[in-house]
Amino acid sequence: MSSEILKKENSVVTLKLTIDAQSFDKACKDAYNKNKTKFNVQGFRKGKAPMSIVEKFYGEGVFFEDAVNTLFPDAFEVAVKEHDLDTVARPEIDVEEIGKGKNLVIIADVAVKPEISLGEYKNLTVEKPDSEVSDEEVEKEIEAMREQNARFVTVEDREVKEKDMLLIDFNGKVDGVEFEGGQAENYSIIVGSDTFIPGFEEQLIGMKLNEEKDLSVKFPEEYHAENLAGKDAIFTVKVNEIKEKELPELDDEFAKDVSEFDTLEDLKADAKAKLQKTKDEYADREIENKLVKMAAENATVEIPEAMIDSQVENMVYDFEYQLKYQGLDLENYLKFTNMSIEGLKEQMRPDAKSRVLNSLVIEAISKSENIESTEEDLEQELAKMAESYKMEVDKLKSTLRPSDMDYIKDTVVARKTVEFIKGNANLQ
Repeated sequence: MSSEILKKENSVVTLKLTIDAQSFDKACKDAYNKNKTKFNVQGFRKGKAPMSIVEKFYGEGVFFEDAVNTLFPDAFEVAVKEHDLDTVARPEIDVEEIGKGKNLVIIADVAVKPEISLGEYKNLTVEKPDSEVSDEEVEKEIEAMREQNARFVTVEDREVKEKDMLLIDFNGKVDGVEFEGGQAENYSIIVGSDTFIPGFEEQLIGMKLNEEKDLSVKFPEEYHAENLAGKDAIFTVKVNEIKEKELPELDDEFAKDVSEFDTLEDLKADAKAKLQKTKDEYADREIENKLVKMAAENATVEIPEAMIDSQVENMVYDFEYQLKYQGLDLENYLKFTNMSIEGLKEQMRPDAKSRVLNSLVIEAISKSENIESTEEDLEQELAKMAESYKMEVDKLKSTLRPSDMDYIKDTVVARKTVEFIKGNANLQ
């Protein structure tokens, strides 16, 4: 096998691969042996017709495609190594010459990592975001803790109010006819939580224990059940139980109940420290993102569309995974949002381009500054990973492939490079 670069334009390399006739004929023979039982030729038992007869009956090129699919991957890999190409996408191929007893000649266009001209990435100036924690934020955090530790107490002598928890029976009808999912007994609902059809919960306010009432509502125009979308409905509702939220008193006893602290002041101090840590981390990320963006804007590079396409596909995959984690799926999401998969990808494309650009710039800076991942860096990273997975480090290492280790090293280098940019910036 031989290869040569025909041209290189806009980070797309055109390769010419030539595979000798003997190898091609052997690949065709292998394809025949693999698939001969699939051919029916008159006068021969299935799978017993000689290769020459099958080719005469089905055409000389019947095994060419399988032969090309067998030979090309290895030939392409050898060519990529020979010419030291950093490919970023699958190649597009065109068979230029093919035939029995002939050399197989394939033209392959493949996107490679583009050359980048770095601009200024040191002495960049950014303004530090305000990360001071206010007393109001601390009070809000403590109030959230009160809400989390609230309890609901049954009441009988008053009407339903906002934030009450109710147990209700309901029976829904559209045009006087019951519909699937429109009936329930002792259904738990918090008034004002907006978990039911718009307008339903507001009409519960003012009802009394054991009272029965008809509520008029209208299903949203884009309701997930198409047979109910936009329809007027009547729900006959009966209140079986009313519970009101009771918040704990804000005192030292509260602090002891919800934390390891003995006093409310100590609890507040801890809440403030945790808030400060979170805000500081957020501020650091914001500074780093701004600096990387500035460095990227100062660089010059022409990004191959294939790299952006690949990033978009990764983002769609990640988004689909997030949906599944929430109990949803991509198909229904697209249906509810009235969007096509092409529309979603187009929406993601600007962010994908930005991510690719940032990654290329960080990689170029790391090479320019000789930033590498040391053994100590790698061990620390693996230790953090093992802790998060609740595994022994040696056990984690045994599960990692060489490609996983390369990814971890690249992640460490990228982080150290961002730290380098930040360390050489002017923070105001």
